[in-house]
Amino acid sequence: MIAVTVGFYIILVVVVAVLAVVIGGIVATRSRRRGGGATAPPPVAPPERPPTAPPQAPAAEAPPAPGVEAPPSYRSRLGGVRGLFSGAVAALRSGRIDAATWDSLEEALIRADVGVSTTTVLLEELRAKVDAKEIKGGDDLLEALGASIRQLLETGGSRALHFDGREGSPDVWLFVGVNGVGKTTTIGKLARRQSAAGHSVLLAAGDTFRAAAADQLGMWAERTGTEIVRGAEGADPSAIVFDAVQRAVARGNDLVLADTAGRLHTKVNLVEELKKIRRVADRDPGNVTEVLLVLDATTGQNGLAQAREFADAVDVTGIVLTKLDGTAKGGIVIAVQRELFVPVKLVGLGEGPDDLVDFDPDEFVGALLAGD
Repeated sequence: MIAVTVGFYIILVVVVAVLAVVIGGIVATRSRRRGGGATAPPPVAPPERPPTAPPQAPAAEAPPAPGVEAPPSYRSRLGGVRGLFSGAVAALRSGRIDAATWDSLEEALIRADVGVSTTTVLLEELRAKVDAKEIKGGDDLLEALGASIRQLLETGGSRALHFDGREGSPDVWLFVGVNGVGKTTTIGKLARRQSAAGHSVLLAAGDTFRAAAADQLGMWAERTGTEIVRGAEGADPSAIVFDAVQRAVARGNDLVLADTAGRLHTKVNLVEELKKIRRVADRDPGNVTEVLLVLDATTGQNGLAQAREFADAVDVTGIVLTKLDGTAKGGIVIAVQRELFVPVKLVGLGEGPDDLVDFDPDEFVGALLAGD
């Protein structure tokens, strides 16, 4: 009986041991499936590579800021007059110098409003150089023509706008010229330039003959942030300029830009009026340092006749040539310089506020003789 009981307990222990092993295996398997228990360490991710910079494109010029236009160039604005010279320039670059070459060159100069007198002087000088064997081909002749024009354009004195800047004595720049040439617009653009250069500008609406002149100048005063002195329609222009000088002294302005009437230059009363304005403007404390004649480049030889009349009346110190773009022939620049010995100081190459630029003889001649 005891032996049976012992055998039973031995069998029971074996069965329990087996069951324990089986149950332990099952539990371990489930633990591994659920991620529990002792598991292998997770794989270590390889170190990240630093990002490779994309290849850089070649450096390029930054585009202009929106709304800011590049300064006008002579070549881009003198297409009309350049076209007049294109045939002559093409003939010269072909290398030959014959009768047809001279005829083509003479026609181009006259059509460009250089004038018969100035054209004759230029061609006679070039013919003499050809005869003396100083010029041996068309390219040499073209180069010599450019040099001769540049030499003419260098006559007449300094192209710089004269500014004394004496304490308590404002500089006065008078603007003269017939109606419609762009005097008032020129004054407005120049007020913008001079203000940007650090001058304290005051405008004088001395054209009391044309009803809208003072209003137009007033608009420019608002745009440029400058003061203006004006009077009633028909008032004495010299009195307005005198008041402007006194106002400038009181307010500390150092530059007065004075508009004047532009009736026909053949009118004796206008000439006398301009003389009076100049005398009054130059009276202490005023100091007239510029008398700028404004001419319309599209009027050609008529502009030269106007220049003679005004130069005789008020001692013109410089020329402002407006509308030197589009249909303007441009050769009047050369004629004015040679016949009046008055320097062209400013030219208008467009309608924009920054299109009034200093006259540059080299750029002008380069654009003139560039061909198409």
